[in-house]
Amino acid sequence: MDIILNTLITLSLLGAVLAVILYVVAQKFKVYEDPRIDVVEALTPGANCGGCGLPGCRGFAEACVKAETLDGLFCPAGGNETMKKIAEALGLTTVEAEPKVAVVRCNGTHEKRNKTTYYDGPSSCAIEHSLYMGDTDCAYGCLGLGDCVAKCTFDAMYMDKESGLPMIDENKCTACGACVKACPRKIIELRNKGKKNRRIYVSCVNHDKGADARRACGAACIACNKCVKTCPYEAIVIENFCAYIDFEKCKLCRKCVAECPTGAILEVNFPPRKEKVENAEETAVS
Repeated sequence: MDIILNTLITLSLLGAVLAVILYVVAQKFKVYEDPRIDVVEALTPGANCGGCGLPGCRGFAEACVKAETLDGLFCPAGGNETMKKIAEALGLTTVEAEPKVAVVRCNGTHEKRNKTTYYDGPSSCAIEHSLYMGDTDCAYGCLGLGDCVAKCTFDAMYMDKESGLPMIDENKCTACGACVKACPRKIIELRNKGKKNRRIYVSCVNHDKGADARRACGAACIACNKCVKTCPYEAIVIENFCAYIDFEKCKLCRKCVAECPTGAILEVNFPPRKEKVENAEETAVS
């Protein structure tokens, strides 16, 4: 009986001593967390999309609180309104950023890019890309298996069955960049939404020479240089046999769109073009 009692007393004393030690250690190594982090985190959308380049909204809130300025910090999901609220909460200022949207730089629909092989494997663009060039002769275009759609947490993307390409709902897109990271072909890009949501961009990333690119896809850029010559703002360059439009320089004049012989340059949200009347007399009669 004495042995049992002594054992219980010993264990109780040992437990008490260990509890005191744990308390002292916890107090000594206690990490102070600025309460403003909770305030800033509450102002974020809570999407944890990673579009800010930091590990979730909590990581973004911590970065904002620790920073002396909000330059270089931006929440794409919340946009300028969220950044204004965060700046007010921290007593800082923020510069309004140009709204961006994701665009798919591939216009190789089923009609313009015929299938030459059949892929029989896991439904993943990343896996198909790692195995071979794809089921068409274009080794650069969209594989159409929807990795980007699966990564979008805002329901802003869907696969169009008719074209076989991902479509983006610009009203839902937050430009978080998740789809950009998910695409193994790097055909999705974040660009400025533009005035009145109007955009012009080259919907092709094929780096083959003109004849080979055209043979693989009817909508491919063939690096003919016509768009470069017609652009009055020097916003277009040809790199690796493919044209690229700098959206910071582009003034949305649309001259390049009319010059492109393959229709590789897309214009979004513009009013319909006025049809050219070849005969002035016919116009007068009508």
